[in-house]
Amino acid sequence: MAYRVEISRRAQRDFINIFDTINAEQSPASARWFVGLEDAVMGLAAAPRSGSPTHEDPALRHLIHGNKPHFYRIVYKIDNSDRVVKIMQIRHGRRQAFR
Repeated sequence: MAYRVEISRRAQRDFINIFDTINAEQSPASARWFVGLEDAVMGLAAAPRSGSPTHEDPALRHLIHGNKPHFYRIVYKIDNSDRVVKIMQIRHGRRQAFR
């Protein structure tokens, strides 16, 4: 049975900022990349454990999308009792650790 994906307000802002930063509205290649990011997030519904535990907090997991040096960490937690994957934040891979 699939999990439900919930996106925090912070992660929603991250999506908007990433979309704007990569100029996805004007660049077909960037738009395709962005759709891939969205697909990676929504794919966690079927495979919530596909990401690895974070080194900052073992209760959190992260999934990497993209290739160095242009990669993003999708930081999330799993609630098994409610079958929910909560997307906490989407960060550029070169930013400091999640807080």
